[in-house]
Amino acid sequence: MAKTYSYFCPCPRGLEEALSEELREIAQQGTMLQIHNSVPGGVHCSGELTDGWRINLHSRIASRVLLRIAQAGYRNENDIYDLVLAQQWEQWFNVDHTIRVDLTAIKSPLRSLDFTTLKIKDGVVDRFREQIGNRPSIDTRTPDMRIFGFLDARNFTIYLDMSGEALFKRGWRMETGDAPLRENLAAGLLRVAGWKPGTVLFDPMCGSGTILAEAAQMVMGIPPGIRRSFAFEKFIGFEPKKWLEIKGSYRPNPIPAEPTIFGSDISGDMIEMARNNLHEAGILFDVPLKQIEAQEVRPPTDTPGIILTNPPYGERIGVRGDRSMSDDEVAESFYDSFGTTLKQRFPGWKVFLFAADLGLPKMLRLKESRKTPFYNGAIECRLFRFDMVAGFNRREEAIPKNVA
Repeated sequence: MAKTYSYFCPCPRGLEEALSEELREIAQQGTMLQIHNSVPGGVHCSGELTDGWRINLHSRIASRVLLRIAQAGYRNENDIYDLVLAQQWEQWFNVDHTIRVDLTAIKSPLRSLDFTTLKIKDGVVDRFREQIGNRPSIDTRTPDMRIFGFLDARNFTIYLDMSGEALFKRGWRMETGDAPLRENLAAGLLRVAGWKPGTVLFDPMCGSGTILAEAAQMVMGIPPGIRRSFAFEKFIGFEPKKWLEIKGSYRPNPIPAEPTIFGSDISGDMIEMARNNLHEAGILFDVPLKQIEAQEVRPPTDTPGIILTNPPYGERIGVRGDRSMSDDEVAESFYDSFGTTLKQRFPGWKVFLFAADLGLPKMLRLKESRKTPFYNGAIECRLFRFDMVAGFNRREEAIPKNVA
């Protein structure tokens, strides 16, 4: 009988439910993957070792796939050291692989996380010394193996990272703009917005094209991890032939006959960057891109669809703005004009704006139908949804201006 392993898949805060839904879809490709509970910042699941491979290959939302090695209660740092020392690390990777240890904690009574991290590292190193007579080296920048510890008030869990570099690093991004949206957050926002391949998608402030590239790969059926390598490929007992079978089992979708994904940006450099990134992401169909200010855009199709965008901040808004105005004044003027454009030109569209500024609806002079909290790294953000109802702006304008 195949052995079952426990996994934890961290994700951007706010995307736990979307990740659970995605993992359930991935589970349909195998027979053993079980999705368990969501917690703030991730989802617990279990399955065969190959299920961990599949999640790495197919998940657009997970940040990593962490394989649980052990869990136990603790009172002090020595308990943590003893648990780590008792694990058979030599069965997972070789002494010549470099390692890195990371630790996170919630309500832990231990005073120094740095000291605790050192004890975890000592436990791994001393295990190899006892069993092999030699020790692995530390590499904090590009380690072969990453070991993650998690402490809550009572329990300590130790994980071995299956992913290596974070999963949002798909392997296609050549260039980025200022403060680019991470790929897994972009993919999660697409899911939360309810976008599916075949629905018209428009990003009027597309920057380097992250949202467009994620959507276009979904249209083509390209797994997000198909162009990169993973830490589990260096595990002892890794089976390259079985991995190639899993990678080769996906079937790309037919190329759409008509464009359904569109982008624009005020910056010609950004448009060129987005075009290059789409090419590197393996997109074989046309994604029309236009250099234009967002407040000047018009619907790219007669069929209403979804606008999803991550508006830029300060400088990027004012690329062509009035230099005598402050950043706040530029932003207020821009959003006032953009809100008018949405009301007048996009009836029937669903508009999703992802931003850290909670005053965005007021600047747009629009009432959101929903706002969903997310974290972009440590920054608290909102995904605002606005439903553009056909005709409501004309009704406003029909009211005589001299009526009190």
